[in-house]
Amino acid sequence: MKKQSAVSLVTHTNTQKLESTTTQNLSEQAKDSRINKNDQNPQSHNSTNASRRQNLAKARKSQRPNKPSRRRQDFGDKNGALQGESRAHTRAYVTADSPQQSPFLAQNKQSEVSLEKPTPQIIAVIGLGYVGLPLTLTFGAKYPTIGFDINATRVKELQEKLDSSGECGLQDFLQAPLARFSSEPSELAQATIYLIAVPTPITKDKLPDLSYLQSACELVGSMLKVGDIVVFESTTYPTCTRNFCAPLLESTSKLQLNRDFCVGYSPERINPADKTHSLSQIVKITSGSSKESAEIIDKLYASVIPAGTHCVSSIEIAEASKALENAQRDINIAFMNEAYMLFDTLGLDMAEILQAARTKWNFLPFYPGLVGGHCISVDPYYLSYIAKLQGFSPKLLTKARIVNEAMPSFIASKFAKQLESAGIELQGARVLVVGFAFKKDCRDMRNTKVPHLCYELESLGLEVEVLDSLIDRDRAKLEYGISVLESKQLLAASDDSGYDGVLCNVLHTCDAHIDLASLCKPCSALVFVSP
Repeated sequence: MKKQSAVSLVTHTNTQKLESTTTQNLSEQAKDSRINKNDQNPQSHNSTNASRRQNLAKARKSQRPNKPSRRRQDFGDKNGALQGESRAHTRAYVTADSPQQSPFLAQNKQSEVSLEKPTPQIIAVIGLGYVGLPLTLTFGAKYPTIGFDINATRVKELQEKLDSSGECGLQDFLQAPLARFSSEPSELAQATIYLIAVPTPITKDKLPDLSYLQSACELVGSMLKVGDIVVFESTTYPTCTRNFCAPLLESTSKLQLNRDFCVGYSPERINPADKTHSLSQIVKITSGSSKESAEIIDKLYASVIPAGTHCVSSIEIAEASKALENAQRDINIAFMNEAYMLFDTLGLDMAEILQAARTKWNFLPFYPGLVGGHCISVDPYYLSYIAKLQGFSPKLLTKARIVNEAMPSFIASKFAKQLESAGIELQGARVLVVGFAFKKDCRDMRNTKVPHLCYELESLGLEVEVLDSLIDRDRAKLEYGISVLESKQLLAASDDSGYDGVLCNVLHTCDAHIDLASLCKPCSALVFVSP
């Protein structure tokens, strides 16, 4: 008897629960398709791909006239089973047509197609944000690569070698002569490898929002061909690629996973605004839906990532590793935030405490403060979601989120107490919050906690203004309803009477020249720096 795979730990009962709940909840959340695609005729598409399979076999035979014929291999291992699973276990996904079928107990069909191309023909990257753009430029330095985004304005600026996010410079574009950018879906049909790097945010109820992922899958699925590879980079919960993405690709393309095409997962690990740890300097985790596809995907990334790759045994392992990375950081920061609250009750200076603790060699360098952005403050909810579907209640993960979400209120309260200690009446006091983005030298405003901080300050009677010279201030006004000042506007805003206090959340390099104390009234000069 073969040893049961580690990926098949889900029981039959829990698997059914996972399938029905995931299909019902996430399919409803993802109905609003955000990527437009051309209509396809399923019957014509199916027959076309059948013809492609025949032509592919003929083409391969004609290309090897002097080589002995050999048996066609499949996307799976030599026994036809998926990598990391016994023959009795196959791909872990569900469809709306068969919600009660266990994904781990279904019988796998023998694969028919193999990938024999030593290098990709054309790569397509779906989504040109802080993940997709570096991917496009990195692969575009070696392979013909199409960077696709539905935002035509974004595509136009990239075509002019400009990146408004600040993540990539002119030199990055010049080093990628084979990269080009488009907002036309039809251009994606010529690709043979698709890398999907779209956002995976959360809903207002803090549940996974897979609408971007669904739209990308439907778009790619509408032009998927026999022999193609689809690799997902978007952060999500373990089992999402097989349970949610693969069925969408199959239903849209009318092709079969591991027979006609394969999928992989390689989680993005980019740290925004970090010029040291760029894409090429971070080890890339890779995986595939079969042994052969995992090897192909790993070699593909290894060919452009000098830092190397780490190929894992299953897609679920790769998904879980990324979720763990961000959840660990969230929990560590939550402990620092809770310690900050504790020591504040004792009247102790957290900054000095940290300075002393850092003298020990194995003290971990985590610091208290607002936890925002699109990763650390979002991804733990994805992990909590799948945990609860399995009947597991993650206490520490949940508590960490509660602690970190409470920080805007705590910082606002602490700042207000310092104003009162300086003899300043809270009602009508004029204060300046420095930094709107969620981290230093980063233009990204997604899920920034500064609006929450401003709301808390205003609820205490304070008049709040915000300074950030780096972000898109028009967008901040549109999305958050907050007017943000830039440094050149600051003097005019403060020359009359000055501010009663300044709360420094994030001080970008472009604003570092400002003497914050000089912006305050002479009688207060109160500058509060969030740890």
